[in-house]
Amino acid sequence: MAHKGMIDSINFSNVSFIGILDNDKYVIEPIKGLGVFEPNRWIEAFGKSLTKNIIEAKILHTEEGLELPLKRYSVSPKKETLEFGGVNGYNEKASLLKQLLHELENQLQDSYVVRIDIAIDFNGKIPNSTIKELCRTRKPFVFKNTTYYKTEKEKKTNTWIDIKKYNKSLKDRLGYPLERLEFVFKGCYFDKLQFKDLEQSFKRMEKSIKKFAKLTVKIQSI
Repeated sequence: MAHKGMIDSINFSNVSFIGILDNDKYVIEPIKGLGVFEPNRWIEAFGKSLTKNIIEAKILHTEEGLELPLKRYSVSPKKETLEFGGVNGYNEKASLLKQLLHELENQLQDSYVVRIDIAIDFNGKIPNSTIKELCRTRKPFVFKNTTYYKTEKEKKTNTWIDIKKYNKSLKDRLGYPLERLEFVFKGCYFDKLQFKDLEQSFKRMEKSIKKFAKLTVKIQSI
């Protein structure tokens, strides 16, 4: 029986998202750029600091009260990144994010996908057999409430893939035990993948998950 793989986060890249978001439903707040630098606002919105490789940062505000990051990185200053994080959670914010993604789906078709987080949820705990398989070629690295599984060659961050697990019940304050195993496919994993072609990449990601964790997974459409 295949496990259900859910797209929990997805990042898009484009020259600019202003054309897509230029209407009365959205407000864009500059945080870092020419003549503006408000790092505390970024921490307030997202709970983490701006990194040095972010040369321009904005916050996208929606009518429903969502705040989404808009960034430009030093490695690709001509491209802007729009992040949807936590689309498949167990709270109201996740529902609103999924609704927003559906609303913008047509406008985002030609944007490039530069990150996808595939989440696999387990009632109770992740099976020991899965953890043993991950540890066969990778070492666990604990940071705060998350355990990362990395090879000897990987540093704290990489541009290909991250594998991690965490207590989803604790994170979303659920009244029942739930652990999440997450495969984070990053920019170097994809070769100029546009959103309109997203489902063509599902088979490849499913094979990668099978290779790393010996799990049969069926990735669901958003």
